[in-house]
Amino acid sequence: MNMNLDVFEEFSNHYDIRKLKKGEKVKSFDCGDDDLNDFILREAPLYRKALLAVTYVIVPKESKTLDEVLAFFSLSNDTISISNFLNKTEFNRFRRHRFANEKRLKVYPAVKIGRLGINRSIQGRGIGSFLLEFVKTYFIEENKTGCRFLTIDAYANAVPFYLKNDFAPLITEDVEAPTRLLYFDLGNIVDDL
Repeated sequence: MNMNLDVFEEFSNHYDIRKLKKGEKVKSFDCGDDDLNDFILREAPLYRKALLAVTYVIVPKESKTLDEVLAFFSLSNDTISISNFLNKTEFNRFRRHRFANEKRLKVYPAVKIGRLGINRSIQGRGIGSFLLEFVKTYFIEENKTGCRFLTIDAYANAVPFYLKNDFAPLITEDVEAPTRLLYFDLGNIVDDL
């Protein structure tokens, strides 16, 4: 992990990352974004029930309730495929330097970080970057199925944060859009772990 060791130590010593359990509801959360707040307060259980996303919450180690959710993220299955690109040539450029000829498929497995919210009380302390490193490591060390890429549809104002955390734009056509499709290639860190 290429993150601040102080953040890692604080996080490891004081917080747990766990799945939002069936029937659990977060009662209070404010990250400063109404859409993200609404997701964790109302929609996360519905996404879980419909098998569309799994939400993870970050809570103090001693906490048995969801009274103090410090951050959350949701994950769902995704792909990077030829349909993401304007044409086959662009797709071939993307995959050419990543895969040997015999591993060149039309669709590559990915996991989408659907939502990521950090409570206002701890914003600016490196927790978002820590969580991205956690997800990257999780899919290398605890990978239950093949997963080569992480993807995210990042709000335009959050794009610099993801770029700082080694995500890259998948395409150039969405540069002026309200969200940009970004990806991280887990193949870049497999040997580092």
